[in-house]
Amino acid sequence: MRKIYKIIAPLLLILLVMTGCQAAPKEEAKENFRKDFFEYFDTVTRIIGYADSEEEFNEEFDVIKSEFKRYHELFDIYHTYEGINNIKTINDNAGIEPVVVDQEIIDLILFSKEWYEKTNGKANIAMGAVLRVWSDYREEGMDFPDDAKLPPMDLLEEKNEHTDINKIIVDDEKNTVFLEDPEMSIDVGAVAKGYATERVADHMRERGFTSIIISAGGNVKAMDKPLDGVRERWGIGIQNPDESIFTDMDSLDTVFSTNIAVVTSGDYQRYYYVDGVKYHHLIDAETLMPGTYFKAVTVVMEDSGLADFMSTTLFLSSLEEGKEMLSQIEGAHALWVTYDNEIILTEGFEEMLKSGGASGAD
Repeated sequence: MRKIYKIIAPLLLILLVMTGCQAAPKEEAKENFRKDFFEYFDTVTRIIGYADSEEEFNEEFDVIKSEFKRYHELFDIYHTYEGINNIKTINDNAGIEPVVVDQEIIDLILFSKEWYEKTNGKANIAMGAVLRVWSDYREEGMDFPDDAKLPPMDLLEEKNEHTDINKIIVDDEKNTVFLEDPEMSIDVGAVAKGYATERVADHMRERGFTSIIISAGGNVKAMDKPLDGVRERWGIGIQNPDESIFTDMDSLDTVFSTNIAVVTSGDYQRYYYVDGVKYHHLIDAETLMPGTYFKAVTVVMEDSGLADFMSTTLFLSSLEEGKEMLSQIEGAHALWVTYDNEIILTEGFEEMLKSGGASGAD
């Protein structure tokens, strides 16, 4: 939600055309449209959908954009907005008083606390104090790369004393949130974008506009099927994290499915260099340093909010821990890319992949 310092290419590529497909339409096709917006959640959001007319698509696109604006303002930790108590408002009142907030913020915080407990605390929304230090040093290093520095460990350890998630007090009846520790702050970067994407998808389903893909950076939500008269499933490509963002990018594989979320966390997204070493933005709560297990982790499941949370969690976990946690979630799959360029899949995931014979057709 801060300014973007570079355009970051999403790891997920939306494949609109089934390779080699020459089949005649099985049913009457609708028209395909796509539009982008850039204002929210520090990323490019692309909407792809099938509609009877451009007018219909534009009307639904405006609804989607408006919903993303609303969630962006509610979940923003950097800016205030007139008439809105958002997460920044909660942080500004840490140790002072409870803040009355919209139900969407209550739901996001309770969701994050629940899954924090279920996943060994790998993704902690109470780590704002630590993450702000890293953010400040990263921004300074990007602006002045010759003078880039790492945060002092003693400073990180001091801030880590103020990351107890149990000190985020939620009163669901009064719709208030209170941070007991005046030095703590909430950072929902590990979950907010995917959570908002899922809620927007829910809203569009209520409106009956469901032949769409919502791609918000590394978060992709594919609903129903593409109404092109041919395909039964969307194809979502998983890009090779080592490919340049300024060239044509090969995908590692392609996921074919409907009503699915595909979310990636990786070391390619926000980073800076110190003495020739890359330091990315995904911080391990145990070491207070960027995670070093994997280059990228892609999670596939129905819920985009949970997929976002789990992609960060698995990126910061060992392979064994990650597989165990993911096995507790029905229908969830993952793809890990190691620093040795090994690709590891959960059991059964291959059946959804192009490499395993899957396609967009029956």
